[in-house]
Amino acid sequence: MQTIVRLADYRPSDYLIDRVDLDVRLHPTETRVTATLALRPNPDGEPGAPLVLDGDELTLLAIALDGQPTGPGAIAVTPRSLTLHQPPQRPFVLAIETQVNPSANTKLMGLYRSNGVYCTQCEADGFRRITYFLDRPDVLAVYTTRIEGERADTPVLLGNGNPVAQGEIGLTRHYAIWHDPHPKPAYLFALVGGRLGRVGSRFTTMEGREVEIAVYVEPGKEGRAGFALDAVARSMAWDERTFGRAYDLDVFNVVAVSDFNMGAMENKGLNIFNDKYVLASPDTATDSDYANIEAIIAHEYFHNWSGNRVTCRDWFQLCLKEGLTVFRDQEFSSDERSRPVHRIADVRTLRARQFPEDAGPLAHPVRPRAYREINNFYTATVYEKGAEIVRMLRTLLGPDTFRRGMDRYFATCDGTAATVEDFLAAFAHESGRDLTAFAQWYEQAGTPTVAVSGTYDPAARTYALAFRQSLPVVATEAAAGAVDRPQLIQPLVIQPLVIPVALGLVAREGGPVEAVSERVHDGVFVLETAEDTLVFEDVAAPPVPSLFRGFSAPVKVEHALTRDERLTLLAHDGDAFNRWQAAQSLAMDVLVGRAKAGAPRDAEAGPEGAALSAALATFLDGEALADPAFAALVLTLPEEQEVAQTLQAEVDPDAIWRARQSLRVQLGRDLGPRLRALRAALAEPAGTPFSPDAASAGRRALRNAALDLVTAADPDAGTALALAQLDAATTMTDRLAALASVSLVPGEAREGALARFGETYRHEPLVLDKWFAVQAMIPEDGTPDRIRGLMRHPAFSLGNPNRVRSLIASFSLNNPTQFHRPDGAGYDLTVEVVLALDGKNPQVAARLLTSFNTWRMVEGGRRRRAEAALRRVAEAPGLSPDVSDIAGRSLAAAR
Repeated sequence: MQTIVRLADYRPSDYLIDRVDLDVRLHPTETRVTATLALRPNPDGEPGAPLVLDGDELTLLAIALDGQPTGPGAIAVTPRSLTLHQPPQRPFVLAIETQVNPSANTKLMGLYRSNGVYCTQCEADGFRRITYFLDRPDVLAVYTTRIEGERADTPVLLGNGNPVAQGEIGLTRHYAIWHDPHPKPAYLFALVGGRLGRVGSRFTTMEGREVEIAVYVEPGKEGRAGFALDAVARSMAWDERTFGRAYDLDVFNVVAVSDFNMGAMENKGLNIFNDKYVLASPDTATDSDYANIEAIIAHEYFHNWSGNRVTCRDWFQLCLKEGLTVFRDQEFSSDERSRPVHRIADVRTLRARQFPEDAGPLAHPVRPRAYREINNFYTATVYEKGAEIVRMLRTLLGPDTFRRGMDRYFATCDGTAATVEDFLAAFAHESGRDLTAFAQWYEQAGTPTVAVSGTYDPAARTYALAFRQSLPVVATEAAAGAVDRPQLIQPLVIQPLVIPVALGLVAREGGPVEAVSERVHDGVFVLETAEDTLVFEDVAAPPVPSLFRGFSAPVKVEHALTRDERLTLLAHDGDAFNRWQAAQSLAMDVLVGRAKAGAPRDAEAGPEGAALSAALATFLDGEALADPAFAALVLTLPEEQEVAQTLQAEVDPDAIWRARQSLRVQLGRDLGPRLRALRAALAEPAGTPFSPDAASAGRRALRNAALDLVTAADPDAGTALALAQLDAATTMTDRLAALASVSLVPGEAREGALARFGETYRHEPLVLDKWFAVQAMIPEDGTPDRIRGLMRHPAFSLGNPNRVRSLIASFSLNNPTQFHRPDGAGYDLTVEVVLALDGKNPQVAARLLTSFNTWRMVEGGRRRRAEAALRRVAEAPGLSPDVSDIAGRSLAAAR
């Protein structure tokens, strides 16, 4: 049975490491690492305790204590640990020499070799795959790293911190020495060695420090690194303006590699990236790619303070760095682009990824209480919901007090490993507010529901809003962290949450209602109890409430607004988010109704669908050209997964797909002339230079949203338009949108377009990823067989995480009708890949298996097949801890 780690069992390390001197002699199969550790007993640890260092698949070559070999029986060594039975109870030096094989490291954790480039990934537990170490985030040390390699193979040698020396060794080898003056945990260690191209520039911090910034890529791809380099400089300037945080080293390096389990990693001064989040050109990258590059570059840079200078005490505090830094990168992107549009995009991500997680067997609090495998807790709950908690804190305290709290947090916790309590204490000090109740957001799993009802009293001229909050009990039980025997855990006591409700009142004829309530401050009412009523005085006529403006809390709202009231909000609400939400709610009503009724894909337009078409027509006529990006979002229907979350139980994915398809057809028919006119009005004149800015991207987004609906309504005409766009497009955004539209229309035109696209970009791995993904999401019975065929494509490899995500994860996460096929073929395909991948890269295999998170929601036949598929995984011999953990939790208490 895998060890369960519990937050309640945390205790400080018995020993601390002050300095780490590393000597890494790179070799494809026999890299030697000498780690010289300056240790001392921890005053807060257990006196005289043995020193137990972590390891993982290591070979020990030599060990010395204070310069002398250890005596017989002094140590115990396995590939997974090194124990010094009787360490000196004074400062001492331990020198350890290990050997690792980077070329055989398919797990891509620790030190590995990818396409000839040596690279490391140490979060969460990867450093122990390099040397024996106290591999935990609360042990901080100052690192000096000497890297040696063959000059022909590794002309570039990079490490953490600042370069301090370099030189030649004989005729063929050379070395570089890097020193990081800032104490850090082992998970932030990094080195890179290989043949790499470089683009660079300089940045002067607000403190006057000259920083050399550089992006390293595969040779020949330097021309695609300019946008990432510019994003680094903009991130540095923004963090100075917004949070007063200046960079603290002489160099900042970004390295792009093609084989990487994550999006990127914030190693101190040496950020290592999946190349899909660095490389960009108009011919190969979409507008979404540019936006993602900008956001992820910013995210990893912002970690320099929220994660590196202030790190987390233990992995249960992961949200302290990740949730906080997601909030920071969301604010950066909102300032760089359109704040309302970006906010809507963030909420769509939250609802698509985190809400289902909260409702499924993998639900856990933002700060978990227990885990078996920490790699499985890099989740949407920690990241996206964690960011929403920080955003709520700013809403509650106001921007000025929030900024003072952030300043205090950085000042008091700089150079330490902090906790959620340390974070909240800084804001409590600056605001004078007791945040104990607010802290419950970190402790309780599940998505809260807030039920709201409004009552108007014409005699008293008052309008009352009654609020009632609730939290799913099943999710709260999952929060206990009882990953071994959940049936023995008693339900937690559900505490009311502190929920900021940003709101306003809208007149039915349009315009804001200037009503008064002493309990609303700066447009925010705070719901702190299970039930409460808010009363507005001097209200002349029944208003329409606009609730949770800007999505002020990560909750589900039950509010029985009429169709006319939602139409009023769509037309007149002063809050852009709630205007979009009104359109989504109108569409959701249609989709849910048609899905429940089992309506065919060519269902006749009902009154709800006709009302939506009319409202969207008015909206497009009035302002589509004024803000195309926002208009594109308003035209986009809720995804199938969102409809499933609304239905919650006995879900039939095919019925949902038919409902969504029928509404797409209806909107395409009803709005057809307007959509074609918009496409013409938004067409870029020939010779217009490409720009990834928000305005240009918004125009392309609206043109392609229009193309999608036109093709749904008239497949023949739409396919002709899409093929013409595919041939004439000068950007990957327009090419890919056209290909996606064509992919939904069976026939020779589709297969020909797919074949031509694949041939055109056969030497562009990142573009082929998009090609794989488009085909994986075709909602047709032949898709599983298509995917099996694509797995034999020369460009596909289970060894490359990007290929697996593009083809297999795109299918299992974004193609509900085929993943949840009644015959179980979608489940079987996914499980086959999980089991094939588990021995090579268990992290990627485990994340792929999370696609079963919603299996309990589907109707009985599918549910039984999904459970059988999960049990096939759980019962497979030799499972990795990563996959075993996900399978076990997914099946826990299965009904």
